[in-house]
Amino acid sequence: MASSDLFANYEQDFTSITESIKEKLERQIPNQKGEERKATIRAIEREIDEADEILGQMEMEILNIPTPSRTRLQAKLRLYKSEAEKLKRDLRRTTAIVPKNSDREELLGGIGSSDDLQNDYDASTMDQRQRLLSGTERLGQSSRRLEDSHRLALETEGIGINILSTLKGQRETLIRARDTLTEADSHIDKASKTLKGMARRMATNKLITAAIIIILIALIVLVIWSKLF
Repeated sequence: MASSDLFANYEQDFTSITESIKEKLERQIPNQKGEERKATIRAIEREIDEADEILGQMEMEILNIPTPSRTRLQAKLRLYKSEAEKLKRDLRRTTAIVPKNSDREELLGGIGSSDDLQNDYDASTMDQRQRLLSGTERLGQSSRRLEDSHRLALETEGIGINILSTLKGQRETLIRARDTLTEADSHIDKASKTLKGMARRMATNKLITAAIIIILIALIVLVIWSKLF
């Protein structure tokens, strides 16, 4: 698959995730409270991490795209990064706002039992552990992509060296062929001169032979004439 196609796929994934985040921020969280609200916030945080990972993948793919298209895609990437930062600010602003219903329930219901606090702590710990594992996995994926890019660069360099070597060999072959043609042309010139010389000698010999024949005929005629008269 071409790098431009991969970039387009990442764009679709990023758009889908940002739409999901906006949906949660604008429609779900304002109507939620308590654990439901916390769960939605954690889901948004995971989606933001995933969006950051996609942006990193897009940035890596841009390096493999030809220069004429790279500038346009870099501008789009900057817009996507700005959008991701805005979503992060919106999340921080949303989490800083405590719903009024939650305040009233906290005043009426008290702080809560130690079991509830322990459950909240365990849930938070598990969520942090999950996010850490997810981050480690994404880091491993990024490392593998870097290794693949490095291997691709080495393979490309090897192909380039082979092409240069082939071109050098072809150049040497062409030079030898040119020298051979030059030498052959020289031999042809010499042969042409030799043939022309032979042709001149043959023409001269023909003239001499014709002259001798004419002289002989004339002598024969004279002999016959002298005998008859």
